[in-house]
Amino acid sequence: MEEVYGIKYTKPEVVLLQDTGIGVAETAARTCYDSFSNSENLVIKNLETQMPDDGMLCELNAIDDSALLDDLAWTYFHHSILEHANLSFLIRGTSRGVLQEHARHRIQAISVRSTRYTMSGLINAFVASHQGGGKEFFIDTVLTYDMFVVSDDAYNRLEIGAMYDKLAFQKQIVKNFYAISVAKSSLPFLEEFVGDSAKLYKALQAGKKKRNVGDAFKHIISDNVKVDMVVTFNLRSLKNYFTLRDSGAAFFQIQWLAQAMMNVTPKKYLDLIIKKKNV
Repeated sequence: MEEVYGIKYTKPEVVLLQDTGIGVAETAARTCYDSFSNSENLVIKNLETQMPDDGMLCELNAIDDSALLDDLAWTYFHHSILEHANLSFLIRGTSRGVLQEHARHRIQAISVRSTRYTMSGLINAFVASHQGGGKEFFIDTVLTYDMFVVSDDAYNRLEIGAMYDKLAFQKQIVKNFYAISVAKSSLPFLEEFVGDSAKLYKALQAGKKKRNVGDAFKHIISDNVKVDMVVTFNLRSLKNYFTLRDSGAAFFQIQWLAQAMMNVTPKKYLDLIIKKKNV
């Protein structure tokens, strides 16, 4: 947790899901120069005279160091070779504001927790709040979701209250509000649990979820909302990402994410993309 401009924020969590190794990148470079015999890695030397079998591929993907790649990265700046190494990260608890920043990085594969399919709890809480609980029921319920990067409950109550007001406005002007917010099989619950917000909410949560419910209600959420995602970068793009996003000029939340990603990136990759400091 960290305080910025008087507001406390939680920081994202990151795990490296998989990495493809640097052996393929050196193989690509050796292919360009037809210099397999010059490698310090025996398995790459052997590629000059034979196609790799399964055992050789395991050795290739276990390579931790490459003098050629270091030369190409830091002496000749031949960074296209780095595109043959890929890393995938699982990210939890960053913000939609960071997601917007991520969209500016062209070369990445990104899969994000969908608001189209994951807003049913919010909408169920709002629908249930109209059976006696009111706005406070909605706020208290949503506050338990841990859905914001801001960690101040007082601030988040304001945020959730604004979400309620947006939904209340929409409910007034949309005639078929319940039809777009509640699964057809759950509509009878609205009559069964009249006057009891808690029981109606529990029933709606246990019932069938409305498909694509977020399509109608995405407008209620802000950049404060947490998102989870899996991102895959090739090493050249990751170099660009770390250079730009670990900079003090970057949005502070994406700096936190870049630093967390860097912390789980193995040294063999960092040595090729992060400038070594003189000791």
